[in-house]
Amino acid sequence: MVKKMSVATRKPFAETEEDVTNPIEKDLNNCKGEAVPVILFTPDHKFQLDEAALESILLQPDVKNCNVVVVSVAGAFRKGKSFILDFFLRYLRSQYSSKNWTKSNRYDWMGTEDEPLKGFSWRGGSERDTTGILIWSEVFITELPGDEKVAILIVDTQGTFDSESTVKDCATVFALSTMVSSVQIYNLSQNIQEDDLQHLQLFTEYGKLALAESGKKPFQKLEFLVRDWSYPYEADFGDVGGQLLLDRRLRISERQHPELQSIRKHIHACFSEIGCFLMPHPGLKVATSPTFDGKLSDMDDVFKKYLQIFVPLQLAPENLIVKEISGNKVKVKELVQYFKTYVLIYSGDSLPEPKSMLEATAEANNLLAVAEAKDCYNVLMESCCGAVKPYLSSAQMEAEHLKNKFQSLGIFDRKRKMGGEEISEKYRKKLELDLDELYCQFKQHNESKNIFKAARPPSVLFAVIVGSYIISGILGFIGLYTLANFFTFVMGSSLLAVMMWAYVRYSGEMLSVGEKIEEFTNVLWEQLMKPFYKFLVQTGVEQAVHTTERIILEPTASDGDKKNV
Repeated sequence: MVKKMSVATRKPFAETEEDVTNPIEKDLNNCKGEAVPVILFTPDHKFQLDEAALESILLQPDVKNCNVVVVSVAGAFRKGKSFILDFFLRYLRSQYSSKNWTKSNRYDWMGTEDEPLKGFSWRGGSERDTTGILIWSEVFITELPGDEKVAILIVDTQGTFDSESTVKDCATVFALSTMVSSVQIYNLSQNIQEDDLQHLQLFTEYGKLALAESGKKPFQKLEFLVRDWSYPYEADFGDVGGQLLLDRRLRISERQHPELQSIRKHIHACFSEIGCFLMPHPGLKVATSPTFDGKLSDMDDVFKKYLQIFVPLQLAPENLIVKEISGNKVKVKELVQYFKTYVLIYSGDSLPEPKSMLEATAEANNLLAVAEAKDCYNVLMESCCGAVKPYLSSAQMEAEHLKNKFQSLGIFDRKRKMGGEEISEKYRKKLELDLDELYCQFKQHNESKNIFKAARPPSVLFAVIVGSYIISGILGFIGLYTLANFFTFVMGSSLLAVMMWAYVRYSGEMLSVGEKIEEFTNVLWEQLMKPFYKFLVQTGVEQAVHTTERIILEPTASDGDKKNV
């Protein structure tokens, strides 16, 4: 059965008892945003993602961390998709940009009778106007019941089955639109026909695979919007009549061909919620006048009546649906990764199989889990050995790394992911390697705080200078001038190396020379000076122990018992 929504559930406007007599006194078309193309189609039927344009919308600081509601309209070309979306924008600006919107003036969001319609580009005629996929740059923010802050994105798509698009172009647009949206409005003309349902088959196949993997329906809400409905005597205008028509069209009976039954079963299995709204014809002037610019005065009153009902059914706060993938709510910034992954899959020369789309979703889902785990690891390591933290010993660093790595892997494991255990394990192993690489970076940064290690090159070179000077003087005194000159040369070279090292550290130039000097001093310290230092220390300790024993034992010996002792 199609999931039905009662009038009490799908509210056309926010209920409030507050009475405000002042209408909204502003131009509802005075908007801050614009339609930004994010998926671009080229004349050779290729398409590409404009990442800069997408990120300019989705990575805005005040919206990127909000959960997202994505409302998209798709369907055949020249059927009024952009036209209806501009009324969506009017409602959103009225609902979420005006402080005066209440029940008493709830219809004022449509504007005055003589206002032209602006927003997404649209025009009358038989030739297509919208190409690719566009997102409205103004992101609307509101709060759902329970103080959940959400951002609302409006998406417009290129019409399908025009004279310039291939079947692959049409399928790609529809697929991308459906996969990124939380509400997919399927814009149809006059009726729901069998070919309209068949156009969903590819995506329902993907949905069946995703359902088998995760146990959840992959898509959220599908809303059939039937334009120019001419049979109100069979099913009345609006959502009630739409539900009646939808039940008829999606009914499964034994008399149907198995292929028709399969399509309907897949649609039921792929969408969590399915609705339908029957919209009357907007009027003869809208359909035939070349000068029509969207004024309400040119539209039939019946059309305006049901337009006032349909738009809030999708956009009123109590009717908004937050985007989810595999049961996880999606943030605005996370949509960037999903767009990139899906476009990469569709960039081939042939339509992808449903399995490849499943793998694309699983990849994006797992990459987001990896990113969240790495962010956690970075935060934890910064808190113990960041720039403002003191130097930690190697043992302390290792202990912190293991503890934080375990916690980050736990975050990855707890995140619900698509694709099954085999794919998830592959990304988990990659995450472990990434965390080990991050640990090496933190370890190097921590070592740079070790002042004794930083002072090793000049200290070693200074010791070489002093030692060479003393040895050269002694050899010169006893007449070994050749060896004395050699140690004088060593002293001069060491002095020059100290000066060069100081210049590199101060200027940041000739870094390769500075690295060679540090490598040389490290070898000299580890292979010669450190063993010699340990030998002297050990010899001194043994001598001190021997002297202490002798002092302790002398009184005993003086008593004539030395032999026994």
